[in-house]
Amino acid sequence: MNRLKEVLDEKGIKQIWLAEKLGKSYNMVNGYAKNRRQPSLKLLNRIAEILNIDVKELIVSSPIQY
Repeated sequence: MNRLKEVLDEKGIKQIWLAEKLGKSYNMVNGYAKNRRQPSLKLLNRIAEILNIDVKELIVSSPIQY
């Protein structure tokens, strides 16, 4: 699961701006922000680079379920 929406809100950045920077559609970025979709690791690293944060700040660990 990712924290993209929280990080964008904290930084005052709009999803449309991030979509333009990534060359992706708003709907794609909105899907990431609402955790309906998960970006690839490569894209997650690119998002962290654009937002000038460590990629770890975008990731929330989920408990292991057996």
